[in-house]
Amino acid sequence: MSFRSRVIAGGRASTLAFWTAAIGALPAYAAEVHDIEIHGAHRVSKEFIEANLAISRDKEFDGADIDESVKRLYAVGQFETVNILVSGTSLIVSVKETKMVNQIVFNGNRKIKDDKLAAVVKTKASSPYSKQQLDADVAAVKAAYAAIGRDDVQINVQEVPVSDDFVNIAFVIDESERTKIKSIDFEGNSAYSSSRLAAVINTKKSNFLSFLTRKDIYGEEKLAADKEALRKFYVDQGYADFQVTAAEAAFDAADKSYTLKFMLTEGPRYHFGQVTISSTVHGLDRLSVHKLPGLESGATYSEKKLQKAVEALSDSASNSGFPFVRVRPRVTHNISSNEIEVEFLVDETERVYIERIVIRGNSRTRDYVIRREFDVSEGDPYNQQLMDKTKRRLEALGYFKSVAISTSAGSASDRVVVTVDVEDDSTGSFGIGAGASSSGPVLEASVEEKNFLGRGQYIKLAASGGWDDDDDRNYSLAFTEPYFLGYHLAAGFDLNYSQSSYDDYDVDQAGATFRITAPITDDLASTFRYSLTRLNYSGDTDDLSATYAHLVDDGPWVKSAISNTLTFNSLDDAKDPHGGVYATLTQEIAGLGGDSEYYKISGKLRYYQLLNEDADLIGSLTLGGGQMFAFGGSLNTFDQFTLGGNEIRGFEKGGIGPRISGVDDQTLGGTSYFYASSEVTFPLPAVSRDFGLRGAVFADAGTLFANKVDVLGSDVAAGTSGSIRASVGVGLIWDSPFGALRVDYAVPIAYEESDEIERFKIGVNNRF
Repeated sequence: MSFRSRVIAGGRASTLAFWTAAIGALPAYAAEVHDIEIHGAHRVSKEFIEANLAISRDKEFDGADIDESVKRLYAVGQFETVNILVSGTSLIVSVKETKMVNQIVFNGNRKIKDDKLAAVVKTKASSPYSKQQLDADVAAVKAAYAAIGRDDVQINVQEVPVSDDFVNIAFVIDESERTKIKSIDFEGNSAYSSSRLAAVINTKKSNFLSFLTRKDIYGEEKLAADKEALRKFYVDQGYADFQVTAAEAAFDAADKSYTLKFMLTEGPRYHFGQVTISSTVHGLDRLSVHKLPGLESGATYSEKKLQKAVEALSDSASNSGFPFVRVRPRVTHNISSNEIEVEFLVDETERVYIERIVIRGNSRTRDYVIRREFDVSEGDPYNQQLMDKTKRRLEALGYFKSVAISTSAGSASDRVVVTVDVEDDSTGSFGIGAGASSSGPVLEASVEEKNFLGRGQYIKLAASGGWDDDDDRNYSLAFTEPYFLGYHLAAGFDLNYSQSSYDDYDVDQAGATFRITAPITDDLASTFRYSLTRLNYSGDTDDLSATYAHLVDDGPWVKSAISNTLTFNSLDDAKDPHGGVYATLTQEIAGLGGDSEYYKISGKLRYYQLLNEDADLIGSLTLGGGQMFAFGGSLNTFDQFTLGGNEIRGFEKGGIGPRISGVDDQTLGGTSYFYASSEVTFPLPAVSRDFGLRGAVFADAGTLFANKVDVLGSDVAAGTSGSIRASVGVGLIWDSPFGALRVDYAVPIAYEESDEIERFKIGVNNRF
């Protein structure tokens, strides 16, 4: 046997025969060494080096052991060269230690701070110097700059020796200019305009707000995501044969901009034809197509509807005692009639169980936050449809940039290991904005965190107020734990404090609400609340009506109430709904102590319908109403319903209904109300949809009546007739980087003399 050693120079290995006449020759069989000599080690201890050898004193070894020893020492990462020789009965290990990194600095970076770059690079202070790792770090820094639209960034690495053993590393960065998206073009589209398709994809043409939204940054992954977004859009509109035949990105080095071009093949639009179910599972014959809404013959074909049908059939089979079932839709295109026939194939799969669920990549989000989104756990039957459902749930949380679920073989043939790979995303936000009230401008600020401390908890702190000291002030804190005590119960609390100033009096209000929400179905939930509110009226009683003087003199007032709200939500998109229903029904009882005794029932329903897909014309209809009953003879003013600008635009908050005659701001409220509102929104013509601007036209009508407050003294209540109030108007909605903002101008066309008019309103767009 011939022995070898590896001599490493400059980080590259070459094999040299080292047995020479000077050393002599060993027989071709295993040898032993009695002494181990180590040379060149200063920073690393000799004991550590010897412990990493595959050769021990007085034990036989061969050439393979020498090779293994060299590999082990290089794997330590502390040596630039390793040389192992055998001389007689001595093993001679000669090493040259790798220099250590003393300090890392970044020069020239303005757009990405030092701490962000330090998190990107793997080379750290006090770590061994590695040219290969530095090359990888340069690539990582370039990728970080590409993510903010600076593809032309130039990075040089400077190495400054500090001593024989230490070196300083400087990343010298020339950030260059930010790249832009000059234009986005589509070819082959006839069913939908290019402006409509531009609204579908996430990449946007550069504009003056791009530095905030950063949606004009090109990337191959983003281009692939845009292609998939186009495919989903078309297929869900019935174009089952749609394809993006090509997607190109041309870079203009002169002005550092990209031109994106998508070549499309739309194909015909399909509708559902016959839908059937074929089951090969013995005993599973109770599945019915009648329980699959949206797949009726003649309905527009949609991949999303198919996906929901597969989940519904899988759940039905599992609930019937057949967990090892696979549901596959087989579609048949009938080109002559533009129909797609669907046959759901229900087969029994192999009996495979989940051995282990592994969570990877979550640097911030706790494991249990991810695990609780599974409908299964270790030991349960494996079902692919449930895995797909879990993936969508995790993506819907908004905690992650990416989610991937894969499987691998377990310890037995009927066991699988489920691996969830995620990448955490930022979930905190700070909002600041401006609105307007009848008394003047209002500033609003909020801090929101959707994944507090990685626990999946929601917390929001908000404050708002006007410019002057006498203006209203509002402060609130909301907290929600989505899985209370480990159950799918969303429990939380809301704390609020407000100061409201009117012409002749002020009101301080402090309240606390404790709530818990239980899901009933995927679309229906029930929320129970307990609320405790303290109100303190103050002012000069000489300037107040007897009714309000009573509130000042006999206060403060306490209201204690419990309530239940049923919420039905079938909206297709919570942020930008194009279809579906959002409805609430609330019952409230006050009288658990405090100064209020009543029963209330109120409800609201809002229906969305896409009127024209290409024009992105969205219609909505809102209906609302409420009725309350006093347990005693009368009610307090703060107990009764109020109606105004939030329901019927063109009027102030609480500006409609009974009030003290001749005193505008002393509202009494009422025990009965109803209202209706219709609205159509549309993209502004001649304005790029990338700006997120939409126009609106609306008409509102409603009334508030049946006052049950004792009007003390000689005061007379006005506005009690219950006549219909109505308004028409226009609005401008901006999906800004700071949140959805809205400006409305409404003209009352039916009102009473005592009503408070407010034609112009600015605020947050929230019509739910």
